[in-house]
Amino acid sequence: MSFFTSLSGMKNAETDLRVISHNIANAETVGFKKSNAAFADLVASGSNTDPRKTPGIGSTVSAISQDFSLGPLEQTGRSLDLAINGDGFFAAANPASGDISFSRNGNFRIVASGELQDANGNLVQAMAVDATGATTGTTPGNLVIAVTNAAGSSLSSVSIDSTGLVSAAYSDGTSEPVARIALATFPAADGLRSAGLTNWNATAESGAPVYGEPGVGNYGKLLSGALERSNVDLAEEMVSLLTAQRNFQANARAIDTATQISQAVLNLRS
Repeated sequence: MSFFTSLSGMKNAETDLRVISHNIANAETVGFKKSNAAFADLVASGSNTDPRKTPGIGSTVSAISQDFSLGPLEQTGRSLDLAINGDGFFAAANPASGDISFSRNGNFRIVASGELQDANGNLVQAMAVDATGATTGTTPGNLVIAVTNAAGSSLSSVSIDSTGLVSAAYSDGTSEPVARIALATFPAADGLRSAGLTNWNATAESGAPVYGEPGVGNYGKLLSGALERSNVDLAEEMVSLLTAQRNFQANARAIDTATQISQAVLNLRS
């Protein structure tokens, strides 16, 4: 039994090493959120078993949770780089399927058609506004900026303020509000499923997204010209890495000791 107990410890230490390695590998990934592995003990006993004689049969992974704490905000000076100072996720639609994914990576760009896209080519979601910049709807849609205005002047620049209001300036000196960037929150963000490329998908555990305006209620304000860096602390991860490695070595040594004991018992002569 000691072999299987130590084997479970080695498997868990390996899982811990994988989680920590993934965190370290993404220490410089914009919008990345680190994960933490949690473990639980396994006990082989029934209702009639004396609890004082239950040694246990090892451990198992109970959960791998995501840490959505705010990462450092780094100034880039680029007007289409956005960071969320607080809660919320950017929402973007896959141009082929229309599926919505959520991210903290605000590295956006404008393509020739005027669509605002994220770094993966997904279409950023925004809420409609009127001529004064007031929000007129709560259901977001694809954000498209007119590359020429009604007078035929071409687009010269785009600005986004802390409330997510997107304004377009044209070569004739005029400017007009276009839309307001939508942010999404969830009843249980820990239930989001990581989809890679710093994107998450909603699940039954996370609940449906609730859209709102930046800076209103629980939704964080936007910082233009900045990006949120990974929330991985390399010093903390290196300490955890050493601890996981020692745990693996200790369980391997326990298996080696159990092997020696078994061999000694088999070599006993009457």
